[in-house]
Amino acid sequence: MRLSFSLLFFFSSLSLLAQEADLPNDFLSKDFHKERRAKLRANLPANSVAVFFANAVRNRANDVDYVYHQDPDFYYLTGYKEPDAILFVFKESQLAANATRYNEILFVQPRNAQREMWTGRRLGEQGTKDVLGFQQTFNNSEFKRYNVDFSKFDKILFFDFQNDVRDNPKDSSDLYDLIIQFKAKVKYAEKNAPSLAVEPVKNNLDMKSLADQMAKLRGIKTKAEIELIRKAVAISCLGQVEVMKAIKPGMSEREIQGIHEFIYKKYQAEDLGYPSIVGAGHNGCILHYIDNYKPSVSSKELILMDLGAEFHGYSADITRTIPVNGKFSPEQKLIYELVLFAQEEAMKIARPGTLRQALTDTCRAVINRGLLQLGIIKPNEKHLYFPHGVCHHIGLDVHDRGGPVLEEYNTVTIEPGIYIPDNAACDKKWWGIAVRIEDDYLITKDGYEHLSKIAPRTVKEIEDMMKQPSVFETFTVPELDKLMGKPKN
Repeated sequence: MRLSFSLLFFFSSLSLLAQEADLPNDFLSKDFHKERRAKLRANLPANSVAVFFANAVRNRANDVDYVYHQDPDFYYLTGYKEPDAILFVFKESQLAANATRYNEILFVQPRNAQREMWTGRRLGEQGTKDVLGFQQTFNNSEFKRYNVDFSKFDKILFFDFQNDVRDNPKDSSDLYDLIIQFKAKVKYAEKNAPSLAVEPVKNNLDMKSLADQMAKLRGIKTKAEIELIRKAVAISCLGQVEVMKAIKPGMSEREIQGIHEFIYKKYQAEDLGYPSIVGAGHNGCILHYIDNYKPSVSSKELILMDLGAEFHGYSADITRTIPVNGKFSPEQKLIYELVLFAQEEAMKIARPGTLRQALTDTCRAVINRGLLQLGIIKPNEKHLYFPHGVCHHIGLDVHDRGGPVLEEYNTVTIEPGIYIPDNAACDKKWWGIAVRIEDDYLITKDGYEHLSKIAPRTVKEIEDMMKQPSVFETFTVPELDKLMGKPKN
C-alpha cells in the first residue's frame, strides 16, 4: 500500500511524540539553549557569524562505533544530540531568499526510516523545529546549496579543524562533507595559505576568539545548569559512600569500579564524565590510571577512586581515597590528613576574584611544608609527589570551559594529592601511598558552597562509614570457572 505524504508526516510526528514520551522531562529546555545563543550573539563583534559543527562519529572497531557524544559547545547552544549538523549564529539578521529575516540557522541530518530502525530515531528538520524551537532549520543536504556571501563578514568565528573526521562514502552530507563544503564557501584553504598576490586576500577567518567567547558563557552557570550539576555530584557521592560500605580485601579494582557505576545507572546518570580511575596501592600513583585491572586489592593498601557521573550532559568529578581494610595505618593517616589540610586551606580563599592558580599555590605550600616535616623531602628539594594543579571548572566537560579567575556561579574542583611510588627516594614506609581528595564547589557571592560534602572526607568520617552495613553484602554470583565446568587447579 502506498501512503500519501500527509499520512507519512502524520506517522512521523507520532513517532517523535512517542520518542519524547520515552525521555526524562528534566533536560535543559529549548528556552535555555535559545537564551544561550542570544547571549553569544550579544557578545559577537559587529558584522560577524559564529559557526559550530556537531561532533564526529568515532569508530570503535570495524563496523562498531563508540556511543555518540555531542560536542559540548554545540549541545550548549542547540540541545541537539545527533551528528552531521552545523549551526550558524549571526550577529545581525540575514535576509533569506523568501524575504524573511533570520539570525541563526541549523542544518541537521534528515529523517531516514531505514537508518532509524538500526541506529535510533532522528529529529529531522521538522522535529528540530518542534522540539528545539528553531525557526530556520534544514536537512544537511541543503547546506551545499546555501548561498550566503561569506566574504561580506568582517569575522567568521569557528574552531579550526583537527582533520580527524571519517568520510562516509554513502552519505554526501555527513560531517566530512559539511566541512569540505564550508571550507569552500569561506575560502578556507586560500585564506590559510601564504599569498603570493600583490594584494593579499582579506582574511576574515577567526579561529581563536570563539574559545574565549564560549569560556565566558559556559564558565558562568545558570540556575538550570547548577541543578543538573548538583544531581551529578550527589550521584557520584552516593557511589563513593556505597563503595566505602561494600569494599573488602580481595575485591578487584574493576569490581569496585562496577559498584560506583551501578549506583550511577541506578540514579539514571546516562554516562561517565570521564573514564573511571580506581587505583589500589601504587596504582594510585598513576594520575589517570584507567586500566583498573588489579584482580585482588590488599588489606594493607589505600585505594584511590576518582569517578564522576554524567547526568544530562553535566559531569561531576569526585575523588576519595580510603583504606581497603577500613582503618588508616599511621603513615597513611599522616599523608591523608596533610592532603586534607591542604584542601581546606585552599577552600578558605575560594571566592570571586581569586585566581585558580592561587588555590594550587596554597596547596603546594602546605604540602611541601608537610613533606619536609615528615622527612619525605629535603629543604628546597624538587619532587614529583604533587605534580598537578588543583582547580578546574566542571560542567558539560569535566575540565569545562571557564576563566582563570573565580567568579560567582562558577562550578569548580579543589583536588590536592600526594603520590609516593615504590622505590621513591624516601623511607620505604611511605612507598605505595597515594592520596587524592577532590571535591566540587559552587562559587557564591561571598565564598563557596561545598557541593560534594555528603561523601565522607575526614579520617573519622571514612572509617565510621566503612563500618556501616552494605546492600551488596548479600549480592553473590556463581563462580565463573565452576559455571563453565572447569576443574580447579
